[in-house]
Amino acid sequence: MHRRFVVVIACLLLLAAPATAQRATDVARLIEQAPVRAALDAARAGEAATIEEQIRLCEIPAPPFKEAERARAYAEAFRAAGLKNVRIDKEGNVLGERPGRAARPHLVFSAHLDTVFAEGTDVRVTRNGTLLRGPGIGDDCRGLAVLVAVARALDAGQVETAGSVTFVGTVGEEGLGDLRGVKALFADTLKGRVDRFVSVDGDGFGITHIGVGSHRYRVTFRGAGGHSYDNFGVANPIHALGRAMSAIADLQVPADPRTTFSVGRIGGGTSINAIPAEAWMEVDLRSSDAAALDGLDARFQRAVQRALTLENDRWAQKGRLTLAIDKVGDRPAGRIPRDAPIVQTALAVTKALGVPGPLSEASTDANVAMNLGIPAITVGSGGRGTGYHSLQETFDTVDSWKGTQAMVLLVLGLTQP
Repeated sequence: MHRRFVVVIACLLLLAAPATAQRATDVARLIEQAPVRAALDAARAGEAATIEEQIRLCEIPAPPFKEAERARAYAEAFRAAGLKNVRIDKEGNVLGERPGRAARPHLVFSAHLDTVFAEGTDVRVTRNGTLLRGPGIGDDCRGLAVLVAVARALDAGQVETAGSVTFVGTVGEEGLGDLRGVKALFADTLKGRVDRFVSVDGDGFGITHIGVGSHRYRVTFRGAGGHSYDNFGVANPIHALGRAMSAIADLQVPADPRTTFSVGRIGGGTSINAIPAEAWMEVDLRSSDAAALDGLDARFQRAVQRALTLENDRWAQKGRLTLAIDKVGDRPAGRIPRDAPIVQTALAVTKALGVPGPLSEASTDANVAMNLGIPAITVGSGGRGTGYHSLQETFDTVDSWKGTQAMVLLVLGLTQP
């Protein structure tokens, strides 16, 4: 994830089915209830334990596609917090249930297990006063810890929710993970059973209601290769790659809806005095609008094909190059209207807690639910983070308990009929 947000939404979503349709919750009245106040008090009193859990989970490596060790530890944390039917699904997601008075509405309340950091990265966390420092400490170890804290607070307050909640630690949110965990939830594990979805990801108090879609490609040019002098005149994959990158760099994109492109990695070749047999690049295309993303994708494809043609024609088809364009990531775009009950309730909760709740857009696990027409948002979890996706990532715990409290209200609001 690459952004900041936070908590809070205690309500409602528009669903097509009357049984799960929701109206905005009166947050002030919710807070007046004695069990709710008890849960909020427990969330604040337990913040020190929440921070320790955040550190403990963060020091368990969870590199891309290798989240299993952290997943096992998270399943144990779910059991210790009193969740029921705790299990790990086929994709590696960790699930734990908290039944309500009724099975529906069914809220999925999630955070992601994985990090962007490669296997072998030192994930130890250091602490200097209120400041925690370590890879992934905010993104998304904070979210993972807050989920556990919410489950404990609800039990401490003896709160019975109207609907049911499934707490989930997802895999594959970052990078080439391509949202594989949450995709598996909706396609298999919880198919047809999710009424509302929240992803807790990052710090702060913002509310993400627009899911930025992305198409990611690995583009590979291949040819005969050869000696740079003896075989001069043979089409060169790196030259073709350069032509393609130049054309991509010249693409024009709209500012609204925001649409972006980037060549993130390149490679190829064996020696300075050899014509390479292969050259590749990885490309990231993004937009908050599905049509704009598709339009950019089409122009990208034409630019790459044109580069192949130009390089082959330049050398009269000698050592003719081939081209492979492999899609390695596809995050669907989605959007929840600003006036939707889930968004308006989120704003009401932040107001009740006296914290800002700016609306934003990002690419997160919530994209999948949004794209399916399921009310969904991504929210932060309190505190203040810096340096996401870097070895110097930090999380400041000053007043981070407010985020935990907000999550309690969020769960209560979103389980109302």
